[in-house]
Amino acid sequence: MSNDLKNHHLSAAQMAKFAADGYLKLEDLVPRELNEEACAEMREYAGQGGRYWFESKVIQQIFELPQVKGAVQSFVGTKPVYDHSFLHVVKARHLLGQDYHADSIIDTRPFGFDVQAFYFSHDTPAIMGPTLVLPGSHLRKVSNMSIGRYKNITGQLKLESKAGTIAFLHHGIWHCAQPNHTDVTRYVFKLRLRPGQEQRSLFNTEGYDSPEVLNIIKKAQPSWAGDESRVNQVNIAKFWRYLCGDDKVDASFEGTLTRMGL
Repeated sequence: MSNDLKNHHLSAAQMAKFAADGYLKLEDLVPRELNEEACAEMREYAGQGGRYWFESKVIQQIFELPQVKGAVQSFVGTKPVYDHSFLHVVKARHLLGQDYHADSIIDTRPFGFDVQAFYFSHDTPAIMGPTLVLPGSHLRKVSNMSIGRYKNITGQLKLESKAGTIAFLHHGIWHCAQPNHTDVTRYVFKLRLRPGQEQRSLFNTEGYDSPEVLNIIKKAQPSWAGDESRVNQVNIAKFWRYLCGDDKVDASFEGTLTRMGL
């Protein structure tokens, strides 16, 4: 993924949504023909989930699409580093859900992150058990399964998706797989990439400090955080500074960063 595809980079508003929520779902990113080919291949695939990236005839082609590469570059730059991948399969009528977790030990990077791309080759409605995420939890660093005792949290949502959708998740977001209540096996392919460069100003930064975009960050006070929602919002405002490459832009609650001389 070495080619720079600036015309396909994410907008400031899109990146602000990612900064605030810890994920960004892009619909209609993959054309129907490739979705159908990938879905058929996944249903026939008998190998190990961790080998699908290397043995598939179509999945790397999907991630070479300009619109997909442009989105990836917006998160991790033009030379991302492959971390791991997996084809997740939830059988029909598999009624056991996963425990809440974050896909990492406690990360020592202050703001750098890996991105996890979840590709849906077929329609995945709520009843089929798409990945459950907790928006805004990505900067609340935890160690992997330490949050498994939580079962339902205010504000959680399922990544219901149409075929051709790719959801890009911050590696720290709290999430878990859900039961599949249908008679059809569910598939989702996950690709995790590490940044190949500092993750500053990698997206289309036009309008990053506009009132409309800053308002997305200012409203990032999830109800699950309770009394700490403002603290969570200030951390997201710091994250936005990092992503923009501007250490003075201030979208924090009541201008907290500026008032503190930060």
